[in-house]
Amino acid sequence: MAQEFMAQMSVFRGLWYLYVVLPDPSGRWPEYDFDRAAPVPTFTERADALGVLGFEPVPGAEWRWTEDSQDPDDPASPVVLLAAIQVRSRAGESA
Repeated sequence: MAQEFMAQMSVFRGLWYLYVVLPDPSGRWPEYDFDRAAPVPTFTERADALGVLGFEPVPGAEWRWTEDSQDPDDPASPVVLLAAIQVRSRAGESA
């Protein structure tokens, strides 16, 4: 059975990024830069980006969106949207 990980997508420095959170002590995770702030990457674009990184969504997994703020102590802080999905290494590839 392939090992499962969490993939997340958010805006960083004004651009959408998708990254896979791996148990790597260096904190270096595979990431994909969509090179834009709008529109939000489509489902197909996200699936293609995961493929480039060597991952695929776990069967039945769905993207979940969460709202956060840039500064949790300031209720007027700009909103940050985060998306996450459970993924696994594609067949024949290792994380």
